[in-house]
Amino acid sequence: MSSEKLCWLDIRSAGKARQAIVEEALHQRIDGIVAADPADLEGLPPTVTKVLMPPPGKQPASYGSAGVVILAGDASARTQVAEAAPDVEFGRLVEITDAESLDAAIEAARTERWSVLEFRDPTKIPLEIVIAAAADADGAIITMAKNTEEAAVIFGCLQLGSDGVLMPGRSVGDATALKATAAGGTGELLLVELEVTAVAHIGMGERACVDTCSYLGKDEGILVGSHSKGMILCVSETHPLPYMPTRPFRVNAGAIHSYTLADEGRTRYLSELRAGSKVMAVDTKGRTRTVAVGRVKIETRPLISIDAVAAGGQEVNLILQDDWHVRVLGPGDAVLNSTELRPGDRVLGHLPTADRHVGYPIDEFCHEQ
Repeated sequence: MSSEKLCWLDIRSAGKARQAIVEEALHQRIDGIVAADPADLEGLPPTVTKVLMPPPGKQPASYGSAGVVILAGDASARTQVAEAAPDVEFGRLVEITDAESLDAAIEAARTERWSVLEFRDPTKIPLEIVIAAAADADGAIITMAKNTEEAAVIFGCLQLGSDGVLMPGRSVGDATALKATAAGGTGELLLVELEVTAVAHIGMGERACVDTCSYLGKDEGILVGSHSKGMILCVSETHPLPYMPTRPFRVNAGAIHSYTLADEGRTRYLSELRAGSKVMAVDTKGRTRTVAVGRVKIETRPLISIDAVAAGGQEVNLILQDDWHVRVLGPGDAVLNSTELRPGDRVLGHLPTADRHVGYPIDEFCHEQ
């Protein structure tokens, strides 16, 4: 198994949009282009793997410029054709419909250079079995997916995931979406040190606890702020408290009007989040990942307002529940109790540069105070 996830785009049913789909795939550095006709692989640059996958039972007269050929059937069916094409890598296509074909998929994953697996049933248990059985094998498992939603599940099976995904390219945008799915994480953000300038108790209001579907690390939380251009890193409840157990899936995030970073580069109000929403988890190094929300717990609590300023003068505000156990992160992974913050203390934050319209970044005038 490999940590580098492969993206193969299937153009066999691309139709009239094939040329545009291929151009986008090359621009996105898709790892492999899959075609049924060798002619569709001609002219592709050497930066992409040319994969020929003819219909089961049909042998093309020539493999053309293909570098990988995927054929159905057992090993003996490929031995003869492989001798005639020593420069081509051959792999096996297995359709899994029952226990017998699952055994064939396991054998292919253990012995073949390339194993392309097509699972007819929606359950991912058979894929998990194949991944576990072939964890130490040298070959690559490429699993067929109908769309990016299924691709994301395939990449995450048993945490190892399939080595790659073969997905149809039906329209422009599919290659970009597949590459983004394979990347998994959302990259890194620049975190900056902010100096606390004021702390004030502001009375009662509604605050939101964001319960995610993931365990969050001791140095990980979500970015929250009253303004879209300035946020503070609120830590998850992974650190011990004297009166309650830790809840490593939860961030006591702030007042309901607050912004947080979500998926697709947009912000969301804490009050908008629902079960199934996505938010961006961030650690103290700025590394990010997208996590699913399981629940948002909104209750009336006393609130505390924290003002801070960046080195360049950018002002940031965060309103939290006014309680000692609500914490933010500071330089050096410091865990800071919000009610003990004083002017001069330093916290970690992020300063988005774009203004926002319905959560999306936009270049326009917008003043927040």
